[in-house]
Amino acid sequence: MKYFLIVASCLFSLNAVAQNNPYGLDIIDTRQGYKAVIAADSNNRLVEIKKYIPNIQLDIRYATANNFTHQAVYNQARAFARLPVVRALQKIQAELNKQGLGLKIFDAYRPYAITVKFYEIANDKDFVANPKNGSRHNRGCAVDLSLIDLKTGRELEMPTPYDSFAPEASPNFAGLSPAVQKNRDLLRMTMERHGFTVINNEWWHYDFNDWKKYQLMDISFKQL
Repeated sequence: MKYFLIVASCLFSLNAVAQNNPYGLDIIDTRQGYKAVIAADSNNRLVEIKKYIPNIQLDIRYATANNFTHQAVYNQARAFARLPVVRALQKIQAELNKQGLGLKIFDAYRPYAITVKFYEIANDKDFVANPKNGSRHNRGCAVDLSLIDLKTGRELEMPTPYDSFAPEASPNFAGLSPAVQKNRDLLRMTMERHGFTVINNEWWHYDFNDWKKYQLMDISFKQL
């Protein structure tokens, strides 16, 4: 009976949201709805990455003007993801640490409202998620990241800076220097071993393979 009430509460919340969404998407945008899905399955929790991986480096660009929008769109420089995503990142970090390397996170969970804003701002729509579908970032199942040298804290050289719209940003772009290609491919191979897939135009963007299990969210960092 308790489980039925939890699910019913969650469905009520989602249906209410869908009526207000122009695309008819089921988006959890209330604290009540978020608590309901967590009660149904603890893997639905959005957890703070830094708390689970203390030595991970953060460079949350969207909390600054240093991004393609040239404005701060987050009011806090924090990174969240679903619990299974963070557990996988823990394993990746441990593997990289043995090589003197580590992860730097640029972005992770992204509220749906920010995806809408990005789509309105971006001139090249191929590099931003269409709000009619939502983003895997909105599901807490995508991370934007790179590699760092643990001793220096500096990023390893990659084909482009983060958030570049250049053709070199593709993870399959050929003609790179051997060192840059080695760094890019090391990141890709390591992420793929632990259940992530890179997207076709951004070497830094990785989707968790089980993203379909998780719903779109529009909960602010402060609410989390």
